[in-house]
Amino acid sequence: MALRAPFWWTSHSLGSQPFPSPTSHVGVWRQGDTVPLTSCKPLERSSRPPSSLAMRLPTRLLSVLVLLMVQSLGRAWVSNPCASPVEAQCDFLCDCRDCSDETQCGYNVASPSLGTPFTCDFEQDPCGWQDISTSGYNWVRDRAGAQPEGPVAHTDHTRGTDLGWYMAVGTHHGTQASIAALRSPVIREAGPACELHLWCHVTSGDVAELQLELTHRAETLTLWQSSGPWRPGWQELVVTTGRIQGDFRVTFSATRNATHRGAVALDDVEFWNCGLPAPQATCPLGHHHCQNAACIESHQLCDGEDNCGDGSDEDLLSCSQHMITDFETGLGLWTYSEGSAWNHSTGGPKGSAWPHRDHSRNSPQGSFLVSMAMPGNPAMLLSPQLQASGSHNCSLIFYHYLHGSEDGRLELLLQTQSPGTSQAPVLLRQRHGELGTSWVRDRVDIRSTHPFWILLTGDTGPGGVVGLDDLILSDHCTVTPGVVPPHVPWPKAPRPQQSSLQGPCQPGQLACRDLCVPPEQLCDFQPQCAQGEDEHECGTTDFESAAARGWEDVSIGQLQWVRLAAQESGGPSKAAAGHFLSVQRAWGQLRAEARALTPVLGPSGPHCELHMAYHFHSQPQGFLALAVVESGSRELVWQAPGSSSRDWTVDKVLLGAHHRPFRLELVALVDLDGPGQQGAGVDNMTMRDCSPTVTTEKDREVTCNFEWDACGWHLGHLTDVHWHRVESHSSGHDHTTGQGFFMLLDPAEPRSHGRQAHLLTEPQVPVAREQCLSFWFHLHGPQIGTLRLAMWRDGEEEVPLWSGSGTHGNRWHQAWATLHHQLEPSTKYQGLRDGYHGIMALDDVTMQPGACPAPQRCSFEDSTCSFSSGGQGLWRRQASALGHAASGPWTDHTTETAQGHYMVVDTSPDALPRGHVASLTSEEHWPLPQPACLTFWYHLSQHNPGTLQVRVEEGDHHQTLSISEHGGLVWRLGSMAVQAKQAWRVVFEAVAAGVEHSYMAVDDVLLQDGPCPQPGSCDFEAGLCGWSHLAWPGLGGYSWDWSSGATPSPYLRPTVDHTLGTEAGHFAFFETGVLGDGSRAAWLRSEPLPATEASCLRFWYHMGFPEHFYKGELQVLLVSVRGQLVVWAEGGRLRHQWLKAQVEVASAEEFQVVFEATLGGQPVQGPIALDDIEYLAGQHCQRPTVSPETPQPARGGTGYTRRGAGAGLSRGTRTQQPTALTTFSSTRIKSPSLQLSPATPRSPVQALAPRVAPPQHCHTLDPRCGWVPYSVNKHPRPQGQPELSGWVNVSSLALGPQKGGV
Repeated sequence: MALRAPFWWTSHSLGSQPFPSPTSHVGVWRQGDTVPLTSCKPLERSSRPPSSLAMRLPTRLLSVLVLLMVQSLGRAWVSNPCASPVEAQCDFLCDCRDCSDETQCGYNVASPSLGTPFTCDFEQDPCGWQDISTSGYNWVRDRAGAQPEGPVAHTDHTRGTDLGWYMAVGTHHGTQASIAALRSPVIREAGPACELHLWCHVTSGDVAELQLELTHRAETLTLWQSSGPWRPGWQELVVTTGRIQGDFRVTFSATRNATHRGAVALDDVEFWNCGLPAPQATCPLGHHHCQNAACIESHQLCDGEDNCGDGSDEDLLSCSQHMITDFETGLGLWTYSEGSAWNHSTGGPKGSAWPHRDHSRNSPQGSFLVSMAMPGNPAMLLSPQLQASGSHNCSLIFYHYLHGSEDGRLELLLQTQSPGTSQAPVLLRQRHGELGTSWVRDRVDIRSTHPFWILLTGDTGPGGVVGLDDLILSDHCTVTPGVVPPHVPWPKAPRPQQSSLQGPCQPGQLACRDLCVPPEQLCDFQPQCAQGEDEHECGTTDFESAAARGWEDVSIGQLQWVRLAAQESGGPSKAAAGHFLSVQRAWGQLRAEARALTPVLGPSGPHCELHMAYHFHSQPQGFLALAVVESGSRELVWQAPGSSSRDWTVDKVLLGAHHRPFRLELVALVDLDGPGQQGAGVDNMTMRDCSPTVTTEKDREVTCNFEWDACGWHLGHLTDVHWHRVESHSSGHDHTTGQGFFMLLDPAEPRSHGRQAHLLTEPQVPVAREQCLSFWFHLHGPQIGTLRLAMWRDGEEEVPLWSGSGTHGNRWHQAWATLHHQLEPSTKYQGLRDGYHGIMALDDVTMQPGACPAPQRCSFEDSTCSFSSGGQGLWRRQASALGHAASGPWTDHTTETAQGHYMVVDTSPDALPRGHVASLTSEEHWPLPQPACLTFWYHLSQHNPGTLQVRVEEGDHHQTLSISEHGGLVWRLGSMAVQAKQAWRVVFEAVAAGVEHSYMAVDDVLLQDGPCPQPGSCDFEAGLCGWSHLAWPGLGGYSWDWSSGATPSPYLRPTVDHTLGTEAGHFAFFETGVLGDGSRAAWLRSEPLPATEASCLRFWYHMGFPEHFYKGELQVLLVSVRGQLVVWAEGGRLRHQWLKAQVEVASAEEFQVVFEATLGGQPVQGPIALDDIEYLAGQHCQRPTVSPETPQPARGGTGYTRRGAGAGLSRGTRTQQPTALTTFSSTRIKSPSLQLSPATPRSPVQALAPRVAPPQHCHTLDPRCGWVPYSVNKHPRPQGQPELSGWVNVSSLALGPQKGGV
């Protein structure tokens, strides 16, 4: 279960302090006598710590912010069963020491850790949530990695990978409307500030409606509903439940129909601040003791909310002197003023932004007041004439609602009556913008020696609602009877420039002299007005102006941002004069953090920076952060260090390029009652170089090795996933020097949910019509995603240039692409998060004039790789998903999907007559310094298409390979040895046979160093040869990898290979630790091999797992049209050694050999590796000749591979090197009736005469040689079948017999 990090503080006495304290009680368990560990008695009733100071932090906010102020409990933390009464369960109060009374309640508390919200992340179970759908479309617990095709969400929200779990309902396929409903268990109480946080994901198009409802007794309360539009990715939903007395349930439902078929996922359901206060024997000074013995702060008395939990703080006796207007029976003492009116609503939706309930009763049957004014013409509500009694303040508590529009505004003004004078109303409080769907509390204290009126004005924006409820005048407010309300003109309160109405300009436009600036050009970092007035209120400010230059407080909790003078702040000692933005107390009852927002900004350029001064001191808890709010999501871009001093500090934040609209948000949480001068503030905020037109000389630097900086490459900030310039480290090194810098994308970056990361250049002025962009890339890992290179221009579709998907082995590869210029293009590298385990890196990017040579690798996924098909253009690049499957394979070879691309030629007579030729010619390749192998995959139609000729042309020298065979349903591997001292080309020629419905296709052309391997064989020194490691979604989406022991990697692997016996040698391997719960396996598949009566497969394998775990398993499968057959298997814990195995295979049909790596239990780190695979077609497996060398442990690392006499020879040279544990057997088939066991029990001293001689230098059965016989016994053994037997070296007597074998 993922734990969130709320914050809370111990209560402190406020005395007569007229402001609320952002504090709450800490004790989860009350102090008392030690409870015996065997006791099942419930603990005394106590409260889960209210997390009213908690917030959902922006992405990747450090968990160090968690406050660990734990009271001494006087007893150990132990897991203890607890027989808690039913009425005490699921009430957000931990009655048991392990919180077991609060599990399976719609949330799942893993431990009684202080500050943990009541959360369900669905990682372990559904936490009691149940599907109650009746339409056949049901909610199920699911994860992306468990779906073969089309997962509801590619990642969960908790982990941000495909291993995390969520609740999901799939795509709707019917024609009738259906509702999928997911309901929580019964929950018993909710406090007035209770919040429900959850994350939802809508994919596969759309859904008709999403809805969140709360059922309480016989009443169903709509907390939230929406009909879209839906943004991609996970979206957070935060709603308040309000005070709920007794049992209730929460239901999340999705409505789909024939036109809205979308799939929906739900994750990370959290309940915040929902527990009621605990009974206490005594209360802190300044607190009120409720009738139920709970303690609340004095300012919570008679505030319109049941804070005690028994209503005693709001009873008529205690609040009889307060004047409360709840609008249930009318306007009470309040009256309309002139102008537009307020509507006395009785509830019921009037639009998407309309409140679904009132505040007084928390019911859809309750009443409240909403402004019906037209935008720009506010409604006004006027109090009676009031007088503050004596020396006390007259206080007004009111609850307000602003939702649906960023232009909505609520203002509270004071109109005083002085003898003989007429004064304009004074603005005391102003709320503006979007505050969500909650009723927010506020309070104004008025001290006046003269009579006064309170004015409330509501100005709605387009589609928005401004509402009021529960206006509560304190007992020190006196109404002057018989006074006629005055005529109050429209108050000229400060207005933001976006709403200015001057001269002939339209609403929303800004007038500067004769120019009307439209809203979309305000704060776009490009001044339109001569004096730059359109950029004045955009976040650049020193806060000396009262308007704060665009920063507006949007807090709804117990803290707020306030512009203060340095003298009155009590802040940093160096701040002797001037103003700044400071965190102060507030009257809100919801989330405690202080928030301030800029207006809508953008677009911004890549060099955009925010410079600012700040001070922050809130030890040991609290935070000060800056986030970018864009498309409904927040990304953390800066955070003050936790050890910040009390003095002012200057810093700068790179904001980068963002589309319009985006906003900046300041978020802070401070313990103002903590010791010392706790506080936070910002000043001198300046936006620099934010215009998209700002360029520098460095922007032209495309060629870059990243050693000093990123040159002209900059990060794209359109998602929360980013490239990072990093230095070489233990699990990755750069290409330039091996110790320098490179660009890295971590697909599993914590709390990242974006689907892609961009590394971009500014538009470049071409120096030639063609330029070659070359680079080195690193794609390594069992589930790494896709790296793409594209050229793009604003307003146009991007032009794909190159892409690579999945692991390419643990090494740097060079690639290049030719840029064909027309205008000034931009270039970008795009890293896709379609995999979450591995390394994606870039280094040594170079731009040169002229076209690139032919690429060494071409998958045809993004382009034809400069292959030309001549004047007739008979060869074409296609994907069967585009509707051309009738003249080509159903899938490509690269991705093995219908979306994958390949090159194909139609050889039907009407397209290519019999004997005619269609050519596909590559660009020129560079000369080869050493022999190489050209491999390609081809697919011939079942109807004989003719002959595929592959010709290598080096000047006048031609080398041709002809393939003429009947096709089939599979792609086959072709290869040619190439030696070229001059520039050369490869030509694919289709010679048609004149057969209808025939074709030839080519895919995955690859040039590798070294000789071409035999079919089904590979020593892995140059790569995987013809073995395919494509990740199959149905098996979990993981793939085998390729590495050496010397190359840094984050994954465990052997320290040496078997071929060379050195760290420089290579092998194939799979790290099983990445397989999560429910994941299945990874396959390494051979090319299709012809049918055989008997052939021998030899290989060396390596398994390394912790000694006390039985985890990894390696199997050999034969896969054909008849299905799958397991012919060999090995599992268990084995020492880190290379072991030899061989298996005889037979198949009546064409088949593939598959090595399957999987787990035999829960995930644990441990590699399975393969090397020196040898397929001997048509040969029986022979009992191997024993090497004369004495086995001995290998040197270096944890491996035991022996460096034989041939160690250090060049690649391709085989050495015979028995390992510390070597087994010889002619078969090893997984079968319950077939066992590998020691022969008749005997020790090395007592051993019988050998059936197969041990090494010649072991002349006797000397135990120091360590060779003992074994036999493979099958009972009963068929007549005539010999007993399989051999010798095994167990020089290390500590090894002993292994499970399932020796």
